[in-house]
Amino acid sequence: MSIRPLETTELADPRTVVDQLRGRIQALEGGPTRLSVPMSPALAGLVRVRTGGVYGVDSATLGLALAAGASQAGEWVGFAGWDDFGAEAAQQQGIVLGRTVLVPSPGEHWLEVTAALVDVLKVVVLRPPGGVDAKSASVLEARLRARSSVLVVQGEWPRCDARISAERVEWEGIGHGRGRLRERRAALVVRGGRGMPVRAEVAL
Repeated sequence: MSIRPLETTELADPRTVVDQLRGRIQALEGGPTRLSVPMSPALAGLVRVRTGGVYGVDSATLGLALAAGASQAGEWVGFAGWDDFGAEAAQQQGIVLGRTVLVPSPGEHWLEVTAALVDVLKVVVLRPPGGVDAKSASVLEARLRARSSVLVVQGEWPRCDARISAERVEWEGIGHGRGRLRERRAALVVRGGRGMPVRAEVAL
């Protein structure tokens, strides 16, 4: 395998350079390369989603937002356990419905269904039915690494690369008791790894 020099400039993002180097090292070692997944502009500077990882969210809006970047970039995405999936809301968040797979109620077969989706889709957003044991989580995590996919979980999961939650949500557009809702702003916090939590205010 030949190694070409990285094409960088003085303005290159150091995190991008580090990701590229890690990917090439893993390729040389025979391990799966963890590539960055496109993110929606609202979240691009807050969290970096990479293939083979699990990311936790505390709301449907954040689940849609994490999948939207990949969907707009031409990837197929899927939603499992979303029996109240709203097509119009998903479109407004940037989900391309023509490249979206929905399994609204997988029931007791949620693990098999999610594993099948991970095999063929870039990003899968899952609402697991209650608690998830470490064994089931390990099965899916191994599949994610093998298929270079991403799992976004709305709910509890034994271990995540990062967890994104909203500390405060406010609507703009209503003045003195009347008006039209224009925008929803959220104060988000990302917790993951050993670093300090990262906070930012974004428009959703």
